[in-house]
Amino acid sequence: MTHNDSRVLRAELLSFDADPGEADTPAEGSVRHHPDGALWIEDGHIRAVGDHARLAPELPDGIEVIDHRGKLIMPGFIDSHVHYVQLEIMASYGRQLLDWLGDYTFPEECRFAAREHAEALSEAFLDEMLRVGTTTAQVFCSSHPVSVDAFFSASRRRGLRMLAGKVLMDRHAPDALCDDTLGGIRDTERLIGDWHGKGRLGYSLTPRFAPTSSRAQLDATGGLMRNDPSLWLQTHLAENTGELDWVAQLFPDSRDYLSVYEESGLVGPRSTFAHGIHLDQAMRGRLADRGANLAFCPSSNLFLGSGLFDRLAAREMGLNITYASDVGGGTDLSGLATLKAAYQVGQLRGQPLTAWQGFYGLTLGNARALSLDGHIGRLAPGMEADLVVLDPAATPLLSRRTARSHSLAETLFALMMLGDDRCVAETWAGGHLQHQRDR
Repeated sequence: MTHNDSRVLRAELLSFDADPGEADTPAEGSVRHHPDGALWIEDGHIRAVGDHARLAPELPDGIEVIDHRGKLIMPGFIDSHVHYVQLEIMASYGRQLLDWLGDYTFPEECRFAAREHAEALSEAFLDEMLRVGTTTAQVFCSSHPVSVDAFFSASRRRGLRMLAGKVLMDRHAPDALCDDTLGGIRDTERLIGDWHGKGRLGYSLTPRFAPTSSRAQLDATGGLMRNDPSLWLQTHLAENTGELDWVAQLFPDSRDYLSVYEESGLVGPRSTFAHGIHLDQAMRGRLADRGANLAFCPSSNLFLGSGLFDRLAAREMGLNITYASDVGGGTDLSGLATLKAAYQVGQLRGQPLTAWQGFYGLTLGNARALSLDGHIGRLAPGMEADLVVLDPAATPLLSRRTARSHSLAETLFALMMLGDDRCVAETWAGGHLQHQRDR
């Protein structure tokens, strides 16, 4: 007899148990690879994983076996920083950060006061994320509570593990987007009560960035963090030089941009600061000491001309780095595209990104930095069954390239540089098939 919700996927399996390091060869014990593997899923979790020849005799009679030989299964990709409300303004021409916010972002986000629009875009966004193999993201909604309700409702219906929050901003934005300072906090408290910890959902406190929040709003957000350390926090930091100058004018008593957040108690082990391009080593060290992470958003940084992220300087200080699309400033939701852009940024800095480090970052690395590694990020017994099935022969060009690969490292690098949504044959989340390329 087989369990009602039990099946096995047979394919090449790849997962990480630790940071593989920066060398061309991954650190010993960091990689778990099964060229002909079996992944046994039951009730939304991984029951067993290993070589097919070893695991096959343990499988119950009649269990469904899905044969994906020739394909590569990895944990579902994780995006640490993305704005679902900016999906329809991707590829909006030619602005740096502050102009881009005023010309495109703020007008677009005003549309999310309408429930129907928020619901439609939530579904469209999740469809796109699953199509590129992303099963978990930390998501900015708009400043409208209904945008959060719509996003979490859609995520829960699909059984996804998602982090999200209502944008908090009480100044320097259109009136239609600005909170009353304490009213925004009350809305946030209601949303936390309704959604945080429900199913696979988590709440991220979301002050947009220091210029659009008063000190009172930042302090009140810090109070929420102190009252409930299970919450996450997401915001922006040191993305653009014009932004740095503006923060210095608005907070003249703070010694630097980071201290604006520190003074309000917003820097901790569940805090994600997007970008962090224009930081010195002392600031990176302060972030590392508090266990925070920087979201590296390479395609967005290139598109908006913000600068080249210094990945190795952050790693030198022991600072957690996550990988993120930052759509709509980013130009692609795909984690493969994010790694391609990260490699290109690294080359310009003399910091080449190996495929080992890249795919570790998209999976276990991001999960660890977001305090989610007890649930996702590895193919291991007891973990939630979020996974992506990648096809190394998805396109004629990629097929030609991977046919000449002499190692797994070569194949991974080819996927990282030539891959796109066509490489994602299937995406599974919560043990259920959520996207199938050929259907």
